[in-house]
Formats: sequence, structure tokens, C-alpha cells
Amino acid sequence: MKSLGNLVYPPTCLGCGIRTGRHGAFCGECWSQIRFIERPYCDVLGLPFSYDPGPGMLSAQAIAEPPVFDRLRSVAIHEGAARNLVHSLKYRDRTNLAPMMAEWMLRASDGHVANCDGIVPVPLHRLRFALRKFNQAAELGRHIARLSGKPFLPEALARVKRTSRQVGLTARGREDNVRGAFATPPGREGEVFGKRLVLVDDVYTTGATVSSATRALKKAGAAEVTVLTFAMAVAGPI
Repeated sequence: MKSLGNLVYPPTCLGCGIRTGRHGAFCGECWSQIRFIERPYCDVLGLPFSYDPGPGMLSAQAIAEPPVFDRLRSVAIHEGAARNLVHSLKYRDRTNLAPMMAEWMLRASDGHVANCDGIVPVPLHRLRFALRKFNQAAELGRHIARLSGKPFLPEALARVKRTSRQVGLTARGREDNVRGAFATPPGREGEVFGKRLVLVDDVYTTGATVSSATRALKKAGAAEVTVLTFAMAVAGPI
């Protein structure tokens, strides 16, 4: 049966789609392209350092512009096969990729999922959700919660403002686009107040979306917000 299944649905690389020896794998070239983010990195922004400056060191960006969230952790740099995974999940309805991506995100969380009180996905506006039929952040968050045994809190945060797509906007435009876009719905305050939360999204670009979402969670009384994404866009050399 397995051989017959492979004839009908042959195993292909998760990154580029060429034939591989087994399902759920990468070809050698795509695997070599994935730039995993590992220590040493900035304790706040998770930006990888090119050398080890010692424990507890912060990047110049984190010092100059401290984020509203408490810390950021990501699996890989948003390029090559990692970028293809994000796009396949988000734009090609490859929800079957979410469990594997969630496993990697749990490992990349640096223990902060284990220490949190709940997993909150960055929500879509209800009209966009109706068009797309699923929320990629919620898919990732649901599997992270399942793997970790932590509460999944998809209703703790709502997108109350319909925003334009962030793609193609400048950093300032992204900030303006999502300003005031999120809120904790009435009756959900208990899921947020005093809690250490992990806010999940697929990719961190300028931080405008997760910063706006964090402000809403902290306004509702969240004690701590860790942002966890699969990929991180990094400008320039690292």
C-alpha cells in the first residue's frame, strides 16, 4: 500500500518540489540553504551574532529601539527553503506543513513555551479569514499548544480593524496600517490578565504586526509577551 501511495503521490522535497526518497523531507540542496538561528543571538530580538559576545548581550537594534514585546525567537532566516515553507503554508494552503514547522518553533522557543501560560496566534480579520478559510498563525499555534500541552487561546486576541496587506508597504506604512488593529474581546480578559503569553506568527519582518498585537495584550494586562515565529527577515549581513 505504501508503494502504491508513493506511485500516486510521490515524495517530493518540501522546499523545491523535486522527487525525494521519502515524504516530509528536503533535498540536500534545500536543506543546506536553511539558515537556522542558533546561539549566540540577541536575548531580546533573537538576532544572530556573527561572534559570541557573551551571555545576556543585546544587539544594537534592541538597545536603540527596545521592542514592546519581551523577546523574539524564530527558527530560521526568511530565505530559500524556509521562505518557501512559509509561502506554501500561507498562500498554497499547505496546512500539512504546520505540524513540522510547529515542532521546529517549539525547539526554537528557548524554553519560553514551556514557561508560558498560553499560546495566542496573531488573528486575521473575519473578512480575510472568510476568504482564506484558515489562519496560518492559528495553525502553527494550535500545533505548538498540542505539542507542549499549553492552553491554546485563539479568542484572546481579535483583529478589530480591517487592514491592507503588509507586503509592499514601507516600515512606517506597516506601522500605520496595523495601529489599533487588535484588541482583547470583552469576556476574554481572564485569558490575558497577569499571564505570560507566547504570541505566534509565521514570519517576523519589521515587527509592526506583532508589536501592535503585543500592545493590545499588554493593555489587557498580559504580564509578558514572547513573540515566536517560524522565520525572521533580516536586512543586510548578520
